[in-house]
Amino acid sequence: MGHHPRMHAWIDTHCHLDAPEFDPDRDAVRQQARALGVVHCVLPAVERGNWDAVRALAHRHGDSYALGIHPLCTPTAGDDDLDALAQALQQHRDDPRLAAIGEMGLDFFVPGLDPARQERFYRGQLQLARRFDLPVILHVRRSADKLLKGLRELPVPGGIAHAFNGSLQQAQAFIGLGFKLGFGGAMTYDRALQLRRLAAELPEDALVLETDAPDIPPHWLYATAAEREAGAPQGRNAPGELPRIAAVLAGLRGVPLAQWAQQVRDNTLQALPRLKPLVTAAAEGPAS
Repeated sequence: MGHHPRMHAWIDTHCHLDAPEFDPDRDAVRQQARALGVVHCVLPAVERGNWDAVRALAHRHGDSYALGIHPLCTPTAGDDDLDALAQALQQHRDDPRLAAIGEMGLDFFVPGLDPARQERFYRGQLQLARRFDLPVILHVRRSADKLLKGLRELPVPGGIAHAFNGSLQQAQAFIGLGFKLGFGGAMTYDRALQLRRLAAELPEDALVLETDAPDIPPHWLYATAAEREAGAPQGRNAPGELPRIAAVLAGLRGVPLAQWAQQVRDNTLQALPRLKPLVTAAAEGPAS
């Protein structure tokens, strides 16, 4: 397959390729993304039940993975799941494709979650990040200040604040603690003024790219309520959308795409150092 001469190498730092939405065509979705220049995907787990799935997929496609317990999964998580996570991290600590702990964090947007239980799983995973010297992939939703408090008390080796949508002050606090901020489909909407302002004005070394596929579709995939009522499907987000999302971000910042590709790759390797040898090998392959 011929490659576009202007192709840049992109890393999707957050992609749920194991999600059921991809059951019909998972391998094809990953190949299509690769053909568009997405040389690497990071696959964060969300609960004990999918730790094996993300690890197997990362090995199958030459990608990487994170193991963790998502705040939305804390109601169904077992009380011994933190112990199981410690055992899994110990078992796979020498796997070069294990890049981080996550997806983990706090969610004060979804009703009905027990904040104390969320906090226990969050802090437990911060302690594991310290013990195994791994960065974390953080789920942040109406929870930035609480997350920052935990990070100040239990400092970890950095990571990514995924789908960041907070204030400039909160962004600067995460950056000050060694974190990069994940930007994806949400900033492609004209009405996302605050998010687009952050995307344009934050330091160039603070941002990484992500799709959160199949979730958070960019505006060109979004079906309105009226369109859905008329039978139009909600567009399924996929890692292959990343180059177009990257171009939106480069446009907001007013930088050439080639320069932005290099910058955001450097940022990603700072946030997730274990990707370095993997991405270097991928970029030297036929898809560079």
